[in-house]
Amino acid sequence: MSKTVGIVGTLDTKGEEFRFLKDQIESSGLSTLVINTGVLEEPFFEPDIPADEVAKSGGDDLGEMRKIADRGRNVAAMAKGVAVIAQQLYAEGKIHGIISLGGSAGTTIGTSAMRALPVGVPKVMVSTMASGDTRPYVDTKDIAMMYSVVDIAGINSLSRQILSNAAGAIAGMIKIEPPPGEDKPLIGITMFGVTTPCVTAAREILEEAGYECLVFHATGAGGRAMEDLVRGGFLVGVLDVTTTELADELVGGVLSAGPNRLEAAGEMGIPQVIAPGALDMVNFGPPETVPEQFKGRKFYQHNPTVTLMRTAKEENAQLGRIMAEKLNKAKGATTVLIPKRGVSAIDKEGQPFYDAEADGAFSENLKAKLNDNVTLIEMDNHINDDAFASKLAEVLLGSLKK
Repeated sequence: MSKTVGIVGTLDTKGEEFRFLKDQIESSGLSTLVINTGVLEEPFFEPDIPADEVAKSGGDDLGEMRKIADRGRNVAAMAKGVAVIAQQLYAEGKIHGIISLGGSAGTTIGTSAMRALPVGVPKVMVSTMASGDTRPYVDTKDIAMMYSVVDIAGINSLSRQILSNAAGAIAGMIKIEPPPGEDKPLIGITMFGVTTPCVTAAREILEEAGYECLVFHATGAGGRAMEDLVRGGFLVGVLDVTTTELADELVGGVLSAGPNRLEAAGEMGIPQVIAPGALDMVNFGPPETVPEQFKGRKFYQHNPTVTLMRTAKEENAQLGRIMAEKLNKAKGATTVLIPKRGVSAIDKEGQPFYDAEADGAFSENLKAKLNDNVTLIEMDNHINDDAFASKLAEVLLGSLKK
């Protein structure tokens, strides 16, 4: 049976482009299901799911939306509605992937549908916004963004090629099957370059014990992606070695994972082992992008585009209290391991961010606030020592076997 591509778009203003996209996808042997999210006028061609149905799913009325003509309201309603419809269509087996194209509004609406689908479902967004900051559109999902180069305004010699490439991309994603592999229970691990030796050593132990490890780069989106999988029931345990995103959230760095980071495993009751990896740093872009308020602080140039700022003693104290507050709510086995000789590759004796007093402020405040349901282990090691990594894996394995 032919698989089906969901096509999301505003058929009233960009119908010619969507018609071309539909024809190209169908020429590959796939079926299509078109969802119209256009509000202003009647569609260029008849969709499978009309705009009034999308609006209704978003809690609004198409006639009222046209009458008021509030662009912000219209985009929000259609984005909400198309997410509901895409989720339902996928659950019913009516679509096997999704594609859209548009400017800022079309990208907002199209990616809303994509983010409603599970990781692994093919998703392609052709967008005028794909050359800028795509975080609001992609978030934690595996959305392929293709820059349209020219505006989405009719079929021409350039857009014809780009849209054909996009059709080929979604068709290829849907047609290809991943090779079979052994299904093992999944463990989520967080990592930074400055905690890589620790994560690598712990991962090898866990894999030897029969688990598959998914490593997430703690860049904000990485932490959220892991916790999305936790809430989705994909992971049996978490080794949260690199909790640095908490520091960016507190101080104002660019890699915050939001205020709910470090809460998912506790809410779901799955075993978690936590370390204060890279809590010695807050992340910024190039030096000229660092806010003026931090002038005079200690910095380290990680590379030309990443500037690290050392967390201060009081910030570390706050991070200890914040971590304790979050972990005290955990419903499952929870253990914190503290490496007393430093929490990152550049936080050890002789390195630029070494500050035993600041690290101690974190530990003291964490210990003072932790409830008895959380186990605390302190080790006279650096975070990247083999002994510390082995202990992390050992504790998590013990919790998983209970």
